[in-house]
Amino acid sequence: MKKVIIRKTEDLENWRRNIKSEINFIPTMGNLHNGHIKLISTAKNENSNINLVSIFINPLQFDNKLDLENYPKTIDNDIKIAFSNGADAIFIPSDEDIYPPNNKNIKFLKASIELSSALCGLNRIGHFDGVCTVVYRLINLIKPKNLYLGEKDWQQLLILKDLVLRKKLNVAIKSIPTQRDFDGIPLSSRNVNLSKNDRKLIRFFSSELLEAKKNFQQDKKINLNEITKKLSAKKITIEYLELLHPHTLQKASLEDNISLLAGAIRCGETRLIDHVFLMKRRPIIAIDGPAGSGKSTVTKLIAKKLKLLYLDTGAMYRALSWLILKENIDYKKEKNLQNILKDISIVFKPNTNSHQDVYVNNCCVTEEIRSQKISSIVSKISSIKEVRKFLVEEQRKIGESGGLVAEGRDIGTTVFPHAELKIFLTASIDERAKRRKSDKNSKDSQEIDLHTLKELIKIRDFEDSNREISPLIKANDAIEIITDGYSINEVVDKIIDLYNDKIPKESEIK
Repeated sequence: MKKVIIRKTEDLENWRRNIKSEINFIPTMGNLHNGHIKLISTAKNENSNINLVSIFINPLQFDNKLDLENYPKTIDNDIKIAFSNGADAIFIPSDEDIYPPNNKNIKFLKASIELSSALCGLNRIGHFDGVCTVVYRLINLIKPKNLYLGEKDWQQLLILKDLVLRKKLNVAIKSIPTQRDFDGIPLSSRNVNLSKNDRKLIRFFSSELLEAKKNFQQDKKINLNEITKKLSAKKITIEYLELLHPHTLQKASLEDNISLLAGAIRCGETRLIDHVFLMKRRPIIAIDGPAGSGKSTVTKLIAKKLKLLYLDTGAMYRALSWLILKENIDYKKEKNLQNILKDISIVFKPNTNSHQDVYVNNCCVTEEIRSQKISSIVSKISSIKEVRKFLVEEQRKIGESGGLVAEGRDIGTTVFPHAELKIFLTASIDERAKRRKSDKNSKDSQEIDLHTLKELIKIRDFEDSNREISPLIKANDAIEIITDGYSINEVVDKIIDLYNDKIPKESEIK
């Protein structure tokens, strides 16, 4: 398509009316750098939408008139950079276009008090109100499907996510990790104002944060006073240095797996921010739900797309049930069962089809454990205290370092209660029966009529939900997804979006 530059809101409306594609929107204040290039190129590579970049220096974001006047303006070069890296259109409005005089339709918004009262909001009074006002105005003018933002301005990102929720805006926020320059400092349009000495100081500041992250990965400890002393010794003016919960921006607690170490310093007349995320272990996704809700299929795909370990806890219970039946073990005798469990090994191994095979005591039982015979007994076996204790311990061992997605009945409530994302995946009994009936891998289900299958599912649901130990229940902080009428890929994409919203992209331990 022909690349265009749009300067008037009425021209933007005409352009938008004539295009036949959704819009990716990348808002900027100009003086584009490699961070902006990454945003534009990411938008271009992720989908086939039209990419629109705005260049507008928002006066409402400045509490200092001189700072506004000195903000770098490089419009001609910005246009070249945007078009050469994937922009299809550039919107360059004037102040009067965005804030028409005497126009009562312009809403001047307030940022979330909770999110804007910390960090930068302490000294930049009204700044985030200005950010919310201009982004809300631009979204309503452009009506994009996706809004691309950088994690470098993490507090701003949180505030804009809150804005989208509060105003019920039909736009998805996509973020990219903080982009750093050759010397490790975060890319910023204000970096051009740094003197050599200023740059040396900000480089030291950023290196201290990155070193703190590296050390935290080893000993899980952070000493803010020590970092402050090092910065002060270099005569660096610290505006703030805080360890916070990454989503609430409240003081971090010992229970937090991910925390935000954020700071702001002043170098001459320039104020710069930086942050790192500290993580005790990699993230965990817990997916619970009744039989036949699609958990296994969805979990496998999510693990593959996010490059996480797939932990099929249901298969572990099925494998143990298979062994108990095969060996004719009297599982009602507690001491006998305890002795047997000590010698049982259940492991997962990748197979040639890029899936996992289940082995119990070195015997591959992947197909055998999916029979109706096993389905009819696994709920009883899984309700035995000794069995659950044994397998929950095994599952927690696997999850000690995180980096996995697990599915079952009690993952979010019992096995991994501190999982970063908890999903309760369910579907109607009719829908689950139809799925089980059409499952070519379940020969027994195909031989049972639909009515009987529904009754068996009802019985299984009752047993799972009413067992004394770790019953099937939705965790208080789990997000329920009813899958009736949705394709597998739609459900997978929904959960991945929720994951990306919870987990900063730059936080993962490599």
